[in-house]
Amino acid sequence: RPGIVMSLRTRLFNIYWTLRRAIVPTLKYSQYSYEEALKRYVTSSVEWVEIGCGHSILPSWRANEERQLVKTCKAIFGIDYDLPSLKAHPNISKKLRGDVTKLPFRSEAFDLVTANMVVEHLDNPDEQFREISRILKPKGVFLFHTPNAYGYGVILSKFVPEWLKGKLIYLLEGRQEHDVFPTHYKANTEAQVKALAQANGFEVLQLDLIPTDAIFAMLPPLAALELLWIRLLMTQPFRSLRTNMIVALRKAA
Repeated sequence: RPGIVMSLRTRLFNIYWTLRRAIVPTLKYSQYSYEEALKRYVTSSVEWVEIGCGHSILPSWRANEERQLVKTCKAIFGIDYDLPSLKAHPNISKKLRGDVTKLPFRSEAFDLVTANMVVEHLDNPDEQFREISRILKPKGVFLFHTPNAYGYGVILSKFVPEWLKGKLIYLLEGRQEHDVFPTHYKANTEAQVKALAQANGFEVLQLDLIPTDAIFAMLPPLAALELLWIRLLMTQPFRSLRTNMIVALRKAA
């Protein structure tokens, strides 16, 4: 049965890629954009903390690129509250179970803090951004990738019952229910990010709103309609409704 499911998913993805090339050929998956941003900040002198590291920094099919990034930096620590995810992480050797609200590091210890699809899970971002600022050196950078609260994916998710969310995510993304966590979206608009930055001693280096691939890629008729909407999102008048954010904040000197 797993082989049949995988074969079906592959066929549906092939249909999706055909639609994507025809409707919105210049679309880039947001994880690739985040990876490009990450490579700008990870250098041989950088001491780095990955917040909510889970079982990977990048998507599984970018495992080689992730290994190279980890080798490039001076040191990297991973922190996550979910112990099974931490144990499954293959590329970060220095891993700690902990909470973003009280990070187990000394002040001004790191050059870079990153979070890939984590900020939407923060329940008290003012306190948590302050804690991230505490462990960063002056001019250190907090880089994160997260959904935009005004994106259609977040808006649609508010109408889905909690008991159904895990099953839908498995159907649409192939992600297991145990890898799905509560979301709050308290730091997920431009205004929220700018206010949090100002309140916690950061300046905004980058705040990009970007589209990403279709949520309904596994359902070709819906995917075609969604790709038409994504094409509109790529135009300037619809910028504020794009689905994802990539943000770089620099701690004041």
